[in-house]
Amino acid sequence: MGQRLTKGDVKKIEEEIEHRKVDLRPQLTKAVAEAAAQGDRSENFEYYAAKKENNHNNSRIRYLERVLRTATIIDEDDTAEDEVSVDKDVRVYFVDDDEEDTYTIVTPIRADVLHNIISIESPIGRALLHHKVGDTVTVKANDNTSYPLKILEIKDSASAGDLNIRKF
Repeated sequence: MGQRLTKGDVKKIEEEIEHRKVDLRPQLTKAVAEAAAQGDRSENFEYYAAKKENNHNNSRIRYLERVLRTATIIDEDDTAEDEVSVDKDVRVYFVDDDEEDTYTIVTPIRADVLHNIISIESPIGRALLHHKVGDTVTVKANDNTSYPLKILEIKDSASAGDLNIRKF
């Protein structure tokens, strides 16, 4: 099983592939040819830089196409409006720490924990998924550690359309 993606994720990935094939690839191929025409390739930094960028673009295209080929499409409509699901902002209360935080719940390919954008497959994401405001859930961090979270608020995410696919 590959990545779990929403229909919106698939659309954004297809758009990036199209951009890389139609816009970037011809530019990069031309840059490689122009750099190669400058003569001796053994000491031609421009040639190696252009070739490296072209190879990176082609690798990214192959990666994104593989993601789409192996993806499992999840249906965002399977959950009620008042339940935690993909593309929702969830404000939670950490019972043990007496602190609040807000997380955006997304598919794994869009996760960015440094900005509180967490995957539905992360421990917090799994615990929150399909619960409602007022529910207290237990997050199991590992076999020895777990902690309670209370859901304070659920709303549609303002960044639901953004797709920041991990670069490699």
